[in-house]
Amino acid sequence: MAEGDGKADGAGIRRAGIPGLTLTLADFEAARRHVAPHVYRTPMLTCRSLSEACGFDVRLKAELFQRGGSYKVRGPLNKIARLTGEERARGVICSSAGNHAQGVAIAARHYGVRAVVVMAENATRSKIAATKGYGARVVLHGSIWDEANEKALELVETEGLTYIHPFDDPDLIAGQGTVGLEIMDQFPEAEVVVVPIGGGGLISGIAMAVKSVKPGIRVIGVESSGAPAMQRSVESGRCIVLDEVGCIIDGLRVKRVGDNTCSVVSRFVDEIVTLPDERIFDAVLWLMTRAKLVTEGAAASPVGALLDGLVDSAPGTKTVCVLSGGNLDVEQLRGLSWN
Repeated sequence: MAEGDGKADGAGIRRAGIPGLTLTLADFEAARRHVAPHVYRTPMLTCRSLSEACGFDVRLKAELFQRGGSYKVRGPLNKIARLTGEERARGVICSSAGNHAQGVAIAARHYGVRAVVVMAENATRSKIAATKGYGARVVLHGSIWDEANEKALELVETEGLTYIHPFDDPDLIAGQGTVGLEIMDQFPEAEVVVVPIGGGGLISGIAMAVKSVKPGIRVIGVESSGAPAMQRSVESGRCIVLDEVGCIIDGLRVKRVGDNTCSVVSRFVDEIVTLPDERIFDAVLWLMTRAKLVTEGAAASPVGALLDGLVDSAPGTKTVCVLSGGNLDVEQLRGLSWN
């Protein structure tokens, strides 16, 4: 249960904006009942090449094979399931770099709810096309998520839509945390879970979910060194806004994380590491050539952290890398050069 003065709903989840958000195993099991019938139980893959390269016993939780190409469908399925009839009737709106957009569009179509998505003007063409293909109306605005989100909040006021936050809503976090429950079902021996961090919704859900099953498990987050909003927020003890973002990977490119996710990460995540976009793209190529897996940049960041020696564990440690999605913007790889 969350700490604070908020009122809990029937599943025990406190509402957004309450400091010290904490979800229980019962909360995640309730979310799984909403989510599981409509998503794939993605595989837990062994990876001998990666295990040999880093010295750990590594498994890959392959959410790139999820509906919509990423884990992002899980949270909206739980969120929309919990909306009132009046909230659904108004239609839903979100802001997204692309994956949350597709997740909301898929979930809204499942429940017969109208969906509007605001995406940054530089969002990848494939993600824009996919979101429209799932039936959502797409509005392009700004160059980063924060600017797109401002436009989404304007449309909430002018069109009366129900807002679905991309990472800081407790119901959304609970839905994303179903990834953590699957990890513990598929690889209960896991000792370390390495997770990408953008706004923090995925790692917040996974960290609370896995630790509700196995309290001693370590959770390590990975950010781009060009957008270390979570690392700096945790270090400062409050959510900060980065002056600038030197990151081109859309799933990691945020100026500010959430109040709830910052609180959860500060309490449930053991360590945050960062690495440059170039090293993350190196990991994308490594996964293509060595593991025959196509991941997007954010999804490859846990593998990049292992390959760069940023995860400090004993040899043979049973480690899970969460490959959060496979919607790679191939154009981002063109023209990039590094040693």
